[in-house]
Amino acid sequence: MYKLVFFVPAAHCEQVKNAVFDAGAGGQGNYGHCSWQVLGQGQFMPLAGSQPFIGGLGEVEIVDEFRVETLCPEECVNDVIAALKNAHPYEEPAYELYQLASI
Repeated sequence: MYKLVFFVPAAHCEQVKNAVFDAGAGGQGNYGHCSWQVLGQGQFMPLAGSQPFIGGLGEVEIVDEFRVETLCPEECVNDVIAALKNAHPYEEPAYELYQLASI
């Protein structure tokens, strides 16, 4: 089992969550579409060669974003990451993937 953490602009949070749920993430026992999220601010500066969804080249941008955490079974990790990248508005979405220990 893995935990997927990703960061997404507030306006796109539900569409991205639904994409990763549809790809197999978000299960917890007898429940589906499970996640935890908190609103914060992300900061980035698009560099030469980028095609930013928000902001301009060489300008620091601060955006209201959600940090979303959800569980992901090993057998669908690749599908879930592909769904995340496909549904996310950013050229390079920020995400983390942690393998969880079974105890």
